[in-house]
Amino acid sequence: MDDFFTPVSTTYLTSSKENAQPVAHGQTAPKKSNAGAVITSLDEAVELLKSQPDYHSLISSLQFLCDNSDTITAKPSPQSAAVIHLLVTEITPNYWTLLLESSASSSDGSISEDNDASLLLRSLSNVAGLNATVAHINSLLVESRQRKKDVSSQDIHLHLQTFLDVTASLLRRPGAIRQIWTESVLGLPDAAMRKLQSQTLNSLLASSRVLSTASEASSVIGVDRLKTTSKFITDGAEYVKWIATNIASWAQVASTDLELRSCYDILQRSMSLGYQKTLVQFLIDELLLRSDSNPATFAQVCFAQPATFKKVMQILLDYLAHKFLNSVTIYDESDNKKVASVAGIINTLIEDDPAGKSFLISWCTSSSGAGLGDGIGIRRAVLASLAADKDAITAVLEKSLNQFGDQLYIKHMAILQQEVHAQILLLSAGYVFRLSPISLTMLVKSGTYMNSISNRIASTQERTRLLGMVVGEALSSLVYKDKTRLNFHMDEMETEEIESLKSLINVSDSIGPFDDLREASQTMTTGLSSSPPQKQKSKPIKKKPVAKAPTATSLPRAIIEELNSSSDEDDGLVPYAKGSDPEDSEDDAELVQRNKVKAPVYIRDLISYLRDVEDYDKQKLALQTAPTLIRRKANYGTEVKDHAEELAGILVGLQDKFELKGFSETQLEGMVALMVAQPRSMTPWFTRTFFDGDYSLSQRTAILISIGLASREVAGFDTGTFKASADFPSKQLPEKIQQLYLDANPDQEASSSGSHLKALPPNAIEAMSQALTADFLAPLAATAADAATGPDVLKLQSFTARHKRKTNAAVAARPRVRAVPNTAAALIAQSFFAPLTAHLQAALGAAASRRRAVVLQPALLALYLQTLGIVVGAAGGPATLALPQMTAELWTLLLGVRVHALESLGALRGWLIALAALLQVNDDGGGVGGSGMRRLCEDHGRDMFETREWVAGVFERIRGDDAAGEENDVKMLAAGVLIKLGEAVERYQALLMGDMASFS
Repeated sequence: MDDFFTPVSTTYLTSSKENAQPVAHGQTAPKKSNAGAVITSLDEAVELLKSQPDYHSLISSLQFLCDNSDTITAKPSPQSAAVIHLLVTEITPNYWTLLLESSASSSDGSISEDNDASLLLRSLSNVAGLNATVAHINSLLVESRQRKKDVSSQDIHLHLQTFLDVTASLLRRPGAIRQIWTESVLGLPDAAMRKLQSQTLNSLLASSRVLSTASEASSVIGVDRLKTTSKFITDGAEYVKWIATNIASWAQVASTDLELRSCYDILQRSMSLGYQKTLVQFLIDELLLRSDSNPATFAQVCFAQPATFKKVMQILLDYLAHKFLNSVTIYDESDNKKVASVAGIINTLIEDDPAGKSFLISWCTSSSGAGLGDGIGIRRAVLASLAADKDAITAVLEKSLNQFGDQLYIKHMAILQQEVHAQILLLSAGYVFRLSPISLTMLVKSGTYMNSISNRIASTQERTRLLGMVVGEALSSLVYKDKTRLNFHMDEMETEEIESLKSLINVSDSIGPFDDLREASQTMTTGLSSSPPQKQKSKPIKKKPVAKAPTATSLPRAIIEELNSSSDEDDGLVPYAKGSDPEDSEDDAELVQRNKVKAPVYIRDLISYLRDVEDYDKQKLALQTAPTLIRRKANYGTEVKDHAEELAGILVGLQDKFELKGFSETQLEGMVALMVAQPRSMTPWFTRTFFDGDYSLSQRTAILISIGLASREVAGFDTGTFKASADFPSKQLPEKIQQLYLDANPDQEASSSGSHLKALPPNAIEAMSQALTADFLAPLAATAADAATGPDVLKLQSFTARHKRKTNAAVAARPRVRAVPNTAAALIAQSFFAPLTAHLQAALGAAASRRRAVVLQPALLALYLQTLGIVVGAAGGPATLALPQMTAELWTLLLGVRVHALESLGALRGWLIALAALLQVNDDGGGVGGSGMRRLCEDHGRDMFETREWVAGVFERIRGDDAAGEENDVKMLAAGVLIKLGEAVERYQALLMGDMASFS
């Protein structure tokens, strides 16, 4: 058949393109050229855009629209709507790429104003143009969903890329929000129309219409296929930074109240995007802490409404504390310059605002306020700003004293929060005494003061009593200067910490200027925004040969005898094995790395290595070196102390870009090393970061695991060093924990060799939890086994044999008790346990009033409760003075979180593990003053009955059919807790009669 289509002859025509004539099938009129078209009206522009204009005609039309922009925005009409529609649907898909080719980008990635592409952007730089662009992207997304399985949908992806690029270019222009607002709102004559256009603009930019649409479009086409300059409209954090930048630049040049009001409206709507801290902190840096900023502008933009004022003020106090004042401690009694500067910032913002002072008073005295987790510096700054108003500082003192002596507050509030409020009370008392001594004298002689101190001293918790005695002695020393002042004459009151607390009544901070903070902040911002330096290839340094030291006496030179080497006597020489030199392992000499990166020897070098995320060798070497370097430098100088927070932030947020072997393990080792090196400062930092930081689930999990491991190491359960083998942290535990795990799981012994545990749960917290539950359930299981084997006479022989085996095993095996005395129990209670419980209690209060806290997610809640149990187990012991306080605080917290624990089996299991660890610690050591279980019955009788009743309900609801599953573990733990509580009730039932009679 192919032969039929063989051409007979071929003729080539050489006519030019200009002389080509149309085919005579149908005579068509030639198309008119618009090259010389001059646009004089909007109707002519519409007709030209409809007629598929050439490039020159399009530029003429766009120039007319830009020169007469008020014809589109100030006078909305069908013609202006048609122009916007044609520009979006016809001109942009066809000409955007061509317009970009003739345009040049500026240094920040935006398109210069004198280019052809900027003409199109200026024509769309209004509410109508932006709205039409976003609507067109939505229509493309709808079409892509309908043609999802169609191969021909590739054209939609290309159009989506084009319109995302146009939208990003439109918004990336300097002062884009102000330009759009000016073009769309300012020229309207009617106030109602201005309000409508402003609301539409806010809905587009600040209510996530642009962000959500762009994010969905990027997920359809793939983020990797987008331009770098277009990605900011698809990422929430970057988009919020863009909004904050535009608000700040607009507010600084705003000349009317209408513009400032519009800035506030955009800010208020943007607070709902989910990045409130990022948004407000950027505005603080730009509008408050810049050297050329005006605090009045910041107040006008951020404090226009009471609801927004509270949110912004709370973020402001937290930000100032973290940025400037966290280094101030209670031992620093002098007038601190940074405290005075921060007080100046706060006083400038709320000086003549009664609502602002009311908020600060509430912040100082609220149950979850006063800067929980921050240093005392922010509290000193707030009280210094309030001290100028006698009524305000007196109100703080009176409310603090009433709260300090409230019995419910004493019993249920976390001890860390109570210490914060005690600092507020002592600082405010000193200010009131200096302003009006008679007011403090009357207050100290009042019944409120007497009841507060009496309720504190009557508490069963040692730390609570100490705080009461500190406040009593401090306030009494102000009023009574002679021997009549209160003095308890106790050794516990003579420590350095207690003396520093009592000396807070003498602290008097001034309100100073904050120009130095502005300059420091400007330096920080500039340093962060500057581009990273280009990497330079380090050239090898040629070292001069070292001259040999002359010997004291000249030795005789050896005589070298040359032998005939022609024989085959060198056959016995053994050549080097291939690949014996790691540097020469590559076959290609060009691939051999001669200039290897040296291991860091200073903390600052370690930080620079970790920050260089583009260098594989530095990342790998930094991770491997970090744990050992931190531990070696822990007590050598102040390197670790000065860079601890910076290094911790890098370690927590580090990403495994190169998929390094053992990345998570070495990252975890570094975090643990930091907490062991600086437990008093870094453990509260990690706990605060867990709640306040913007981190993923895996990163928060790593924080909890590191806290649990560090607490046990500080308590003496570990040798103090981590093995550097690749199978460490999540695959291997300290030997004592391994032995506990093997005792509880004999079937794992066959798969383990030596001291390395080969089969462990997914993380170390889970393994330690299993060790704790094994300790808790082992005696109960042994008792049950003895009760089920028959009469005592028949058990005598087996008992004797078993006793001999146990004795021999105890002699041969290492003891299961800790080898190092637990002398760090107070440190663990104060630095590990107190921050964990205080922040969780604050999160529970925030979740009840506003939104669900991140810690209440079932997986995180389970791990958090297990971590609390591990910390209690690490701190507990016969000499633990803080055990009663820890017991009361943890038990109250467990009863408060039990509702959330019912949401999943994992969270319920974590709840039972924490309670089992609490009961085990009290049963083993008993604290100070006798039997631990007896003390539990004395101090927590009602809690014991309430817990027993609730756990019994859990035990009845859980089926426990899966023999080796989580449900069976929960049922066994519930049974163990019920048995332990039942034994305590049976043994001390006479003591519990009073609580039983009133329990319902």
